[in-house]
Amino acid sequence: MSTSFIYGIHAISRRLMQAPQHCLALFCIDKPNPRLLKLIDQAREAGVEVTLESRARLNERCGSDKHQGCVLETRTGEPVTSFAQCLTGINDRTLLLVLDGVQDPHNLGACLRTADACGVDALIIPKDRSVKLNPTVRKVAAGAAETVPLIEVTNIARCLKDLQQAGVWIYGTSDSAEASLYDHDYAGPVALVMGAEGAGLRRLTLESCDHLVKLPMLGQVESLNVSVATGVCLYEILRSRNSGK
Repeated sequence: MSTSFIYGIHAISRRLMQAPQHCLALFCIDKPNPRLLKLIDQAREAGVEVTLESRARLNERCGSDKHQGCVLETRTGEPVTSFAQCLTGINDRTLLLVLDGVQDPHNLGACLRTADACGVDALIIPKDRSVKLNPTVRKVAAGAAETVPLIEVTNIARCLKDLQQAGVWIYGTSDSAEASLYDHDYAGPVALVMGAEGAGLRRLTLESCDHLVKLPMLGQVESLNVSVATGVCLYEILRSRNSGK
């Protein structure tokens, strides 16, 4: 059995909720604060063994001191959620992220981390011409690779059409778009589509979107890194939804 470690209160709590059967043991700092005590209760309710140990030992377990006092040992290698399952779970608050051919593992890891923070239901990538879930991606994602379903599809354009038929609004990003990111209210189920580093969205992907939006660029730089742009866009979607626009 292959195992890995997830750290951080939010990432661990979400993992305990989504897949308790894959959670093997929770290690917490020996002087837990109220947030950690709540996490410990959650783990015990899920039937997960809890061990208290020193901060130094937690650092060793996950190779980082950014663990917030908790590290979860979990099984790896379990299948991710399928696209078919994703379609059946669409609701008015669904938020999906689609990356059209991102090649850099650091960018995919950063996008997964932001997707977790924003409550994204699944991240979708193409099977070909795209970076896969590797150790670098997992490390940069800081636990989000275990909490956000990563779904591979054969054809992104076909995937977007299927999402549209399920009632999802598709928003693609493009430097040539006329509308700004801030011109929409993002009500209902939404899929945000981000393009590859440098190349952006492919032609068929562009044509499959309901709306194209761009980020205002007021300086000399022509574009943002894809993971940075993804973070800006996802948080604007959340802001818009929460403001009741």
